[in-house]
Formats: sequence, structure tokens, C-alpha cells
Amino acid sequence: MRLNSLQILNYKNIAEARLDFSPKVNCLIGNNGMGKTNVLDAIYYLSMCKSHMNQADSSVIMHDAPFMMLQGHYTRRGVDEDITISLQRGKRKVVRRGGKEYQRLSQHIGMLPIVMIAPLDWDLIRGGGEERRRLMDTIISQSDKDYLEALIRYNKAVEHRNSMIRNEMRDPLLYETVEQVMCDCATRIHSTRARWVERFTPIFMEYYRAVAGDGEIVHMTYESHLNNATMLDVLNACRERDMILGYTTRGVHRDDIDLLLGDHPMRRTGSQGQCKTYTIALRLAQFDFIKAESTTTPILLLDDIFDRLDAHRVERIIDVVSSDRFGQIFITDTNRTHLDEIIRRQSGDYRMMTVANGEVIPDGKGGEA
Repeated sequence: MRLNSLQILNYKNIAEARLDFSPKVNCLIGNNGMGKTNVLDAIYYLSMCKSHMNQADSSVIMHDAPFMMLQGHYTRRGVDEDITISLQRGKRKVVRRGGKEYQRLSQHIGMLPIVMIAPLDWDLIRGGGEERRRLMDTIISQSDKDYLEALIRYNKAVEHRNSMIRNEMRDPLLYETVEQVMCDCATRIHSTRARWVERFTPIFMEYYRAVAGDGEIVHMTYESHLNNATMLDVLNACRERDMILGYTTRGVHRDDIDLLLGDHPMRRTGSQGQCKTYTIALRLAQFDFIKAESTTTPILLLDDIFDRLDAHRVERIIDVVSSDRFGQIFITDTNRTHLDEIIRRQSGDYRMMTVANGEVIPDGKGGEA
């Protein structure tokens, strides 16, 4: 799959841009804060119907603009696809495929698989469990529609149960109805996440070794209240506590992943370089997993990935991303040193663009070597 061209109107600091892309490497150069990341985020938005930065939809509209619009022209499995997302202030977003509006946004997720590696990934290690659950959900949902539907239904049921608790409702039949939905969905969610961690971990460990070498051992484990109990057992055990606190305290919505360096949590023992290597390995493993599950090569977005890394790790990352296992790549940096090296090793088609004050200026392109 590849993104052939992109039109941006009023997205963050980009007032207007019309861009044509290489099917291989696309490089965006510019100082920090100029809009390089916003171009990548616009591409991510077209795939996932939301910003990679988890911002509210209203915040992606350019300041003082009444609306934003993104249009992407793709080639997917040999077929041309046109995707448009528009958003007006105070209204819901509209996503169209070939001019036809989706009835539900979940229908679009997974059609244009994508992986983004960005400085914000630091939160996967330093942040709370919500960040790591989002990692699992983002990866699994792009190739498993049933999982996504179960997740949506479960989250709505939790919201309903929390509302009942806050309103001090006591009717057992009402709780039984809502909790049955939670239990059914939680069983599917938990089993799918457990299988994912089992399959994903070796891929992640391989990528970490590829970047860091053989001297560091990493691992990840799945933590869930349902590892040793059913969802119904969990709800019954914490029912009184939930009533006192005013919300549902346990369930798969509190799942987490332990990210380990040796036998210790990465967030406590890892250096900046090790943490960055860890998150890059997680995202590259995400790429491989989605590619295998969806039978479509995802677009890979690399935002400022070389910062805080020593020369040894930078060299190994360049080796990895220059391999032929990846399809279309978009990469940002503040200078051309690393980008020129990747282009040289790819020896293929590329586009080079400069981004300054929200304006994207094509610098040049290269043909097949």
C-alpha cells in the first residue's frame, strides 16, 4: 500500500499543502516547531481517524479556521482509493471513502494500516497503563474487527455501569444486564490480548537486539485482573468498593504490560538511549505484526527517531529501516545527514521536502538507481 498524494487544509499550523510522494522514501527536513510532525500526523489521521498525539479533534483545526480537511489518494492492493476527512468546529468529523461517507468510523480502521514512531512514544515507558493499553488496542484493532467491536461495546458498558453507580442505582437486574455485556466482551478482549503478547514479544525482542546488540535482554508480560479470574468474579469481588469509590475499579480496562529490561522495569532502570531503543523496537514489531495479520504493508512514519541515541544505535537503526522489508516510509529530521544515508542505502526512488512555518517545499526527488 502507498500514499500517492496528500492535500491538507487548516490542519494545525499547515494552512494549505498539496504534496506528491515517492512510493519508497519521503524525507521532511526543518527546524523543530515548523510543521514536519504535523504532516506525519495528518497522514496518521487519515488512517486512524484521530491524531497520533491523542488530541481532541477541535485542537487539530488551525487557529481561527472554521474547519479542516485532509484528502489522501492511495493505491491499495492494486486499486486506487480516495479518503477524505473533514471536520467543522462544533460538529462531528466526516470520513468518506470514494466519496461515500462511513456510517461508523470503526469501519475505516485497519483499511490503511499505519505505524508511527515519535518522541511521544516515551509515554509508553514513563506513562500510565492507559498508554500501553492503547498500544495493544491500536495494533490489534487494525487487523481484528471483532476485537475492535468488543472493545467499543465493553467501554460503553463500563461507562453505563459507572453512570449507574454515580446515580446510586441499586436494581440488581439493571446491573446484571450491563455486566453481562462487560463479561462477554471482556472474555474476548482478554484472550485476544494474551495471544497478542505471546506472539508479539519475540518479534519485539528481535528488533531490540537488532538495534542494541546482544548485551541487553528485554521482555514484556501481560498484567490483567482476568489472568486468574473471570470478569464476573472480578465484578463481584469489588462491587462494594466500586459503590464507595463511584466507578468500576477492575476489569480489562485496567490491563497493563510490564516492560522489562532484564528482571527490572524499564521505566526505573533504562537510560534515555535504552528507553528510546525500547520504544523504537516496539513500533517496528508493531509494523511486522500488522503486516503479517493484514496482508497489507503498513505505511511507516518515523518522526525524529535519531535524537538521544549514540552513534552505534543510530547506525543499527539506519541498517534496519533501510532494509527491503518496509514499504513506503516518511521520515523527519532537522538535518540531512541521516536521511541522505538512508537514501543512499535504499538506492531507489525518494522525495525530499523542507518544512518551514507550516509551508512544505519540495526540494528534489530521485529515480530508481
